[in-house]
Amino acid sequence: MGLTSNKVLVLAILFAVLLFGGTVWLWPRLAGRTWRSVSGRVGLLLATQLALFMSLGLAANQAFGFYASWADLFGREKDQGVVVNHTALGGSGGPLQVVDTTRVAGPDGSRPQVGGEIQKVDIVGTTTHIATPAYVYLPPEYFQARFRTRTFPAAVVLTGYPGTAEALYSKLHYPRTAQQLTKDGRMQPMILVMMRPTVAPPRDTECVDIPGGPQTETFFAKDLPDAVLAHYRVGREPGSWGIIGDSTGGYCALKLAMHHPRVYAAGVGLSPYYKAPIDPTTGDLFQGDKGVRDRSDLWWCLKHMPAPNTSLLVSSSRIGESNYADTMKFIGRVEATGVTRISSIILESGGHNFNTWRREIPPALQWLSGRLSDR
Repeated sequence: MGLTSNKVLVLAILFAVLLFGGTVWLWPRLAGRTWRSVSGRVGLLLATQLALFMSLGLAANQAFGFYASWADLFGREKDQGVVVNHTALGGSGGPLQVVDTTRVAGPDGSRPQVGGEIQKVDIVGTTTHIATPAYVYLPPEYFQARFRTRTFPAAVVLTGYPGTAEALYSKLHYPRTAQQLTKDGRMQPMILVMMRPTVAPPRDTECVDIPGGPQTETFFAKDLPDAVLAHYRVGREPGSWGIIGDSTGGYCALKLAMHHPRVYAAGVGLSPYYKAPIDPTTGDLFQGDKGVRDRSDLWWCLKHMPAPNTSLLVSSSRIGESNYADTMKFIGRVEATGVTRISSIILESGGHNFNTWRREIPPALQWLSGRLSDR
């Protein structure tokens, strides 16, 4: 049974309840002061607490989508995403292949022409040789006869780290939200490409072109748009693409929009940070290369690089988010450029979690839609 299986969660809860009941039942028998009685009481308390923590951890993982599998949790994920079978790039396969489809959750999701469709795809970068899965949301209009010759704007949607791509539609409800906003006339129909920024798992590459390692920034700036353009009816003009993400994905979205404004006309960072961290999950991202390190620092970019002609949206909360002060500082720095456009969503309170981002996603998608064209 998988880490995200409901059966695993139910069994963990049942085990915790049985241990709690057993502790209450056996406690009078272990009331003595012998080493066996003391050891028994300690053992029961530890076992009960571990079972409770396990249940809470599994429930939190179900709610927030931190890890997709046991291998992912214990750092033993084998799919590195950097070894490519080059024959997959030729013939009819192409750099993007659809491997599964599913309907959009909700009352209108029975037919693609009514509710749209989510396609699970495998993407192979022709430049970087990075291979990674993703989920593509196609709006209902994509399948309707009156739009059969129309191209659509596209937005890349990124999770945080570690994150799971499935959480973008099952927990954060991006497709369902986009569908409802379009139905209400608050945004135009858009294609959403939903994925993790972690394209070389389990390493957190922070969307950096790592010297001697995965060229993650190039993958998102060139290979991913090329693959999607080759398979779907997406606009080819520079203003047709946007990017949005939360936490690590938010940092990546801002960086990619700032570094590649002719690819991404707008970038949205929900609870982002503004400089790539170095920690055990990232390893040495820069390998002593000062140029790579500086490019990964958005503060440095604002000070030393030409201001990009792009639009940015950042979010934070006055209470509950640790990035509030940095976000307000970032807004001021961007405003001072006089070139890059900046907007914000500032909540009175909200933590670094799915509930907060679900409150920010509808206005963020509406903002993003208003800055993209379908050509």
